[in-house]
Amino acid sequence: MTHRFDDALRSRLTARLAAFPRETRDDAGLKRAAVAIAIAPHKDEAAFLLTRRVARLNAHGGQWALPGGRMDAGETPVEAALRELEEEVALKLRPSEVIGILDDYPTRSGYLITPVVTWVEDTSAMTPNPAEVASIHSFALAELTREGSPEFLSIPESDQPVIRLHIGDDHIHAPTAALLWQFGEVALRGRTTRVAHLEQPVWAWR
Repeated sequence: MTHRFDDALRSRLTARLAAFPRETRDDAGLKRAAVAIAIAPHKDEAAFLLTRRVARLNAHGGQWALPGGRMDAGETPVEAALRELEEEVALKLRPSEVIGILDDYPTRSGYLITPVVTWVEDTSAMTPNPAEVASIHSFALAELTREGSPEFLSIPESDQPVIRLHIGDDHIHAPTAALLWQFGEVALRGRTTRVAHLEQPVWAWR
C-alpha cells in the first residue's frame, strides 16, 4: 500500500500516535537518548529517513541509523530529537512538527531511547553532516508493512527474539528495527504493539 504525503496522512498518523498508550521507562544506569522518525515527501509518496553512519565512528560505524543521539543535560526527548535532526542532516523543525512519541527502548549498549515522530514538509536544505553521516536515504512507508518482514530470530545468548526488518534490498536490526516496526504497527496499522523486549544481535551489545 502506498501512502501519499498529504494532510490526510498527517492527520491519520497524528491521531493514531495520540491514541497510543505510550510506555515510559526509568531504567537506572541507562543514558537517555532520543531519535527522530522523520516522515518526509519522496517522489509524491510519504517516506521515512535513515542515515548511514560514517565508517570511522567508534560506535556502530557504517550502520543504518535514525537521526539521534544522547540527550544533553536538561533536554527533553523532543528537544534532543530536533537538535539531532538539525545537527546530523540540517533539518530545522519546530516543536509543532512533532506528531507523536513512541515507547522508550532500552539497548544493550546502555541507552534508553525515546523515538520522536516528526513531519517534514521541506527537505530542500537536507544535507549530511560529514562528521557523523555518510549518506541520507528515503524509504517509502510501505516498506514498514511489507510481507515477510520483520523476521524474528533466536540466538543462544538470549531468551528474547532478535528482530530483523527488511528495508529496500537490505535489512536492519534493533534498536532501529524495533523502533521503526513499532511506528509501522501503531501509526500505519493502528495496533498497540510493544517492542522493548525485542533483542539486538550480539555484535550490537557493546
